Formats: sequence, C-alpha cells, structure tokens
Amino acid sequence: MKQLILIFSFAIVVLNSYSQQLQQHFNETKYPYYLSLPHDSILNNNPPVMVFLHGKSLSGSNLESLKRYGVIKEIIAGRQFPAIVIAPQTNNGWNPASIKEVIDSVRSKYATDDHRLYIIGMSMGGYGTINFTGTYPNMVAAAVAMCGGGDTRLAEGLSSVPLWIRHGNKDYVVPISESQKIVNAIKKYTDKNLIFTVDNGLNHGNMERFFRGDEIYNWLFEKVKR
Repeated sequence: MKQLILIFSFAIVVLNSYSQQLQQHFNETKYPYYLSLPHDSILNNNPPVMVFLHGKSLSGSNLESLKRYGVIKEIIAGRQFPAIVIAPQTNNGWNPASIKEVIDSVRSKYATDDHRLYIIGMSMGGYGTINFTGTYPNMVAAAVAMCGGGDTRLAEGLSSVPLWIRHGNKDYVVPISESQKIVNAIKKYTDKNLIFTVDNGLNHGNMERFFRGDEIYNWLFEKVKR
C-alpha cells in the first residue's frame, strides 16, 4: 500500500512539472503556440530560443496535435532543453512574418539571447524553416530543415546562416530534389555554412527519429550569431 502511495505521489509530481513546463497561448498572435520555459537558473540568464515548425499532418487549431512527434513530444518525454522553446501551429502553411510575430511576442515577455535563435522543422516545417531563415537571416543563429524545401530566391540570405539540410533518399512524399534545389541555389553564393545530409534508406516519416536523438540539438546550440 505504501509503495502504491509513493508511485501515485511521484506521478502527481511529474504531471505537475509537465503542466508548469508547457503553456498554451491563444489569441496573442496569428498562430497559437506552445511555450516551454527552462529552469529558472537558465530562464533568468538570457536563454536562447528554439522554434519548432511542424509538418502538414499536425496542422489545425488544436495544439494537442503537436504532441505526436517532434520537439514537444520530446519535452513531454522528459527532455530538458537549455532554451525557451516555441512551437507555433498553423492550419494553412507557414508565413515567415507570422512566425516572427510569435517570436517577437515571446521575446517581449522574457529577456533572451538575441544571438541564439534556432529554427528546426520537418516536412512542411522544413519549408517553413528555410523560408523563415532566408527571410530573416540576421535573426537566426542556426537552422535545421528536414525533408522539406523552400524558396530558392532566398538563397543569398540562407548562405549566411549555419544551415543543416537533411533528406531521406527514399522519400516519396517530398522528393529529395526539393532539398537539392535549395542546396544548389545556396552553393551559388557559398557553401561554407551549409551541411547537406542524404539519409540513405530513409523515407519521409523516418526523419522523425532525429528529434529523438541529440545530434541536431547539440549542433544547433553550439552556434552563436556573430
């Protein structure tokens, strides 16, 4: 009986911690969004900001959908990011100006490191990552775009930002040629900030696995905008 009480008490602590960590925000900006704040020791010392842009399958007006995969699912699983995490939701594709509105709104409430804004997205979120970063290259310290594509006219701005593009060569939903177009356009300026990884044997959905590892996060968080 005593053991059951301890288990139940632990579950309550975990649930309370989770509910405090993830906040839902509506009607403040065009996009509703999840907000996850780090421990006060980080929050009170100008933390970086990481933005997660979801794919088309998570589109809608119910933030609960964002728990299915990606950064929010990782937070629920217990991962602690040394950053303020923002996960907006769209129901009609990603607009760079609307993403910026969310970031600006959060930054108006919390003191953050202006030199450490990170963007990460998959599928439609990969397109959003490319297009936001290319539109606002002076804001972004680093970005990871997986199995997406983007506007090649933004290549010059993209070339100035550390950018990791990943795509599975067995992707039949968004063909790898979509990422290759962006890579080719960036290389016309410089590829010194570009990493392009072809993930052999992986299809579209397989790319979700990289959210569950450490590699992409470690790479992002070491970058500082100069």
